[in-house]
Amino acid sequence: MKDDLAKRTQDIHWPSGFSPSEATLFAHNEVFIKASCATVWRHLIDAQNWPKWYPNAEDVKIANNQSGALQQDGIFEWSTFSLPIISFVHEFVPNSRLAWFGKSKGLDAVFYHTWYLVPTSDGCQMITEEVVQGPGAVTFREKDPSALHRGHEAWLKGLKQVSENQS
Repeated sequence: MKDDLAKRTQDIHWPSGFSPSEATLFAHNEVFIKASCATVWRHLIDAQNWPKWYPNAEDVKIANNQSGALQQDGIFEWSTFSLPIISFVHEFVPNSRLAWFGKSKGLDAVFYHTWYLVPTSDGCQMITEEVVQGPGAVTFREKDPSALHRGHEAWLKGLKQVSENQS
């Protein structure tokens, strides 16, 4: 977590109570994707298709949108790390920013997961950061301190692959 804190992005908008420096658990991951941010964004918000390219996502269901895509104030249920999660989209800026709160019945913790897309001359720099607060975050961290970071690495790898294959 200390390495991730050193790499954190200052341009991410954190809600009150979810500062990375005060987090029980924090992960920072980023990758360059040789595709436009618009292409990356389309795959990112197409949540019902995450399991096709991100093996840690299962049973994604959008509660208030039949298109299967995330949207502002969207609610979605899914499983990750074998935990059932209900998530609420908090920030939604097309082709730029996506963030949601998450809560699991199986873990006494609250998550705030951000995605920040930065256009470059030849693609998109994709940055994802997540803060987890609560007693369950301590248990999760103690069980496997790098699980969250590794999970995000796999997510970015899949996002990179699916986005670059479409370009």
